[in-house]
Amino acid sequence: MARAERAKGKASAEAAFLRGDAGVDGAATDEDVRDVAEVERDQARDQLLRGRTWLGRELLTWLLWRSEAGDPLAEVEGAPLVVLFTARVVLRGLAGDVTELTARGAGAPYAPEVRRALASGLLVHQARLRLDHGERTFEVTLDAERLDVRSAKLPELLTEADDDRAAERLDLCEQLGRLVDRLVDVFLAERAARTWARRTVPALRAWMEEAG
Repeated sequence: MARAERAKGKASAEAAFLRGDAGVDGAATDEDVRDVAEVERDQARDQLLRGRTWLGRELLTWLLWRSEAGDPLAEVEGAPLVVLFTARVVLRGLAGDVTELTARGAGAPYAPEVRRALASGLLVHQARLRLDHGERTFEVTLDAERLDVRSAKLPELLTEADDDRAAERLDLCEQLGRLVDRLVDVFLAERAARTWARRTVPALRAWMEEAG
């Protein structure tokens, strides 16, 4: 019984956070007495990096929604960054008849079945992403636990010499890290904004529920 109550409490906390009724520390928020957005963003990043898995899931869920249109989500080093979910996505939740769902296939992440699962309370826990940055394309699997990079595919190397190839590979790894960091920053800025509860969450919910 105690375990069930704890699970129910966690589910309620996660739902409250998604609605914008609770902040990253679990405390209730008041749109009229919020701290400066930059401070909230820093606090959210700290919580994210310290292992708030449900915040990572919310980030990936938001990213799935924002990426569907195919528009650039940010600009990094003067070039647009376009994100596409590919091949496989894992959804997880804390309560309900289904607490984990895996969808596979070229268009699976954007399938109506996935959106219906999101509307029922699941969130994206792990996903394979394609990041198009300028003329370069990266592929990366992100996990919501700490936004760990589970695997990555770098753009084709241009240099021939072994030493140069090693340096180029290192540079590409660092660039991939900057791209992921930029996506995190864009999400946290929107999450800390006053419009999150009034505009972003209703739009996200409407997108989920469009699948019927």
